[in-house]
Amino acid sequence: MGKLELKTGVEFIKGVGPSRAELLQQELGIFTVSDLIHSYPFRYVDKTEITLIKDIKEDGQNVQCYLEIIRLEKVKGKRQARLSVMSKDASGFLELVWFKGVNWILKYLVEGGNYLVYGKVSIFKGKKTIVHPEMERIENQESIKKKVSLSPVYSSTEKLNARKLDSKAQSKIIEQALSSLSAKAIPETLPDYLIKKLRLVAKKTALINIHKPKTTEDLEQAKKRLKFEEIFFMQLRLLYNKELRKKKLISFPFEKVGEHFHNFYKNNLGFELTNAQKRVLKEIRKDLSQNTQMNRLLQGDVGSGKTIVAVMSMLLAIDNGYQTCLMAPTEILAQQHYSGITEICAGLGIQIAFLSGSIKGNKRKEILKLLKQGDIHILIGTHALIEPTVEFKKLGLAIIDEQHRFGVMQRYRLWKKNEDHPPHILVMTATPIPRTLALTLYGDLDVSVIDEMPPGRKDIQTIHRRETHRAQVIEFMHKEIEKGRQIYIVFPLIEESETLDLNNLMSGYDELRIFFPPPKFQISVVHGRMKPKDKEMEMNRFASNKAHIMVATTVIEVGVNVPNASVMIVENTERFGLSQLHQLRGRVGRGAEQSYCILMTGVKLSKEGRKRVETMVETNDGFKIAEVDLKMRGAGNIEGTQQSGTIQFNLFNIVADNAMVAPTRNIAIKVLESDPELGHIDNAMLLQELKRQLKRHEDLGRVS
Repeated sequence: MGKLELKTGVEFIKGVGPSRAELLQQELGIFTVSDLIHSYPFRYVDKTEITLIKDIKEDGQNVQCYLEIIRLEKVKGKRQARLSVMSKDASGFLELVWFKGVNWILKYLVEGGNYLVYGKVSIFKGKKTIVHPEMERIENQESIKKKVSLSPVYSSTEKLNARKLDSKAQSKIIEQALSSLSAKAIPETLPDYLIKKLRLVAKKTALINIHKPKTTEDLEQAKKRLKFEEIFFMQLRLLYNKELRKKKLISFPFEKVGEHFHNFYKNNLGFELTNAQKRVLKEIRKDLSQNTQMNRLLQGDVGSGKTIVAVMSMLLAIDNGYQTCLMAPTEILAQQHYSGITEICAGLGIQIAFLSGSIKGNKRKEILKLLKQGDIHILIGTHALIEPTVEFKKLGLAIIDEQHRFGVMQRYRLWKKNEDHPPHILVMTATPIPRTLALTLYGDLDVSVIDEMPPGRKDIQTIHRRETHRAQVIEFMHKEIEKGRQIYIVFPLIEESETLDLNNLMSGYDELRIFFPPPKFQISVVHGRMKPKDKEMEMNRFASNKAHIMVATTVIEVGVNVPNASVMIVENTERFGLSQLHQLRGRVGRGAEQSYCILMTGVKLSKEGRKRVETMVETNDGFKIAEVDLKMRGAGNIEGTQQSGTIQFNLFNIVADNAMVAPTRNIAIKVLESDPELGHIDNAMLLQELKRQLKRHEDLGRVS
């Protein structure tokens, strides 16, 4: 076969073939030459320096030496022979030892020969030894300069290692691929003016040097170029789509603020909005008055008042003659939205309906009929709202709560409910997202943040208690129940150990019954294996104050609003992520009374576990917690980001490289401001690469 191209199948690279190619596909997702050369090393072994034997001071130090072999000796042992090789440089002596492949190594090594040797040194009683070193014969000392480098280390698996496709073999294949590429196989993707302004190396140079850097400077320049490209094109893609959506997607302008909105504000609200709520409402009102589709993310901490903002946005739609809907991820949360919104909209003459999978028969038919006729103003429900049978007469605004729990396609189906014009979209999340991550995940949405809590709301007191304090915690629970309060106790639930966790929860429940015996005390139990009907019954028992304690797994993380519950006890806190702990804590503190969150752990805590507990005790600010969480876990683990389809970087790291996000986004903004269509000849390669990426991403990102 001739020269390789980027889209050439990996099996056509010399030394790969069909069976090894299949393994690379299965284990690493490498199908083409492009996939292979964009699969970067995750670390490098520094072989840029030659160390003299006299300068080796530390046991366990990795060194590279230029040595002459002075003696080869095969030493017999009880089970197997070992090879002992004495070598030297101008400063001292070093023993090289092999326990495996002795006969093969003997054929390779020559007394009096000079070798470049690399390995980990062990020092015992002053004697320096390297076991199973890497060896390369180099007779001419001048040619060492060409050999020393930073050696790449690639991801591997047991299957790959077994088939001799370990890191070293992958390195050789990549080297082979790069040397076999046609002259124009790696096109430049950035315009000359950006490369000069930012002092970036060429794309081809960066790809060669990321795999085979001669110096640390080469490596840093390659990383700088490739990281910039990854984050720049992602930002360009998001911003380009955002502008495209604004031009293409004509929505309904809500031109007036009418009587429903005014009546609600005057008669139903009953308290003063926070400045943050007012600011966010102003942003939403401005969007809704345009005839381009609103696509806004509303983020606010638990209890910051997002629902009121959502309701007032709905009233704007109704005042302009449109229907609106709110979709929530669970039936419990949707039902609570329905109850709460029905209550605060009483007397406004608005028809509100609830729809979920559990509503069937004539009741369902009636709701669907009234909806199609336009007699229902607000429809609240679960993903049942996106079913094809659900038809609106005139949907003007769709609100999605806890948006990370819906897949992109589910949101898209809601978005398509209007054939002629898409509804305005408001997506809400109670998971505070650090600015860097928000720009990366939601760069094509306009973001509003409610960063202020309603006045008079008491901070939840968070306390760390170890198992040794269990008696005091039980005593405290009794005192709170005597005051008429209710208590949550949450146990972890990790899928791999579901049975174990269920046993843990049930034994915890049995133990509680000793300290809180029935019938005086009532305990509700809720976990994932229960039938939805039983789960709902138990939750309602707690919500209606018929149970004093609710023992649950994290099914209550989102969607239970019981103002009378003042204590949240989290068992095995060390097994929860920070954002999850913050969400759980937000289940209390919803009433006027002082609320508490007690974090129970074992006596011993890992460094990460201690950091999580300390963070929770120190602050109630969800955005600060999210920042710590992002630093601790990285973006890939933040709930919901995997399904976003946005965080797919080979080299760029949202945590380590977060300082690059805002400046790079500003560069992308300036490029599009000066050339919105990227039609200028200087931006021809930008447009080409952007189109290639848009095709690959099948852009649904614009659907929130």
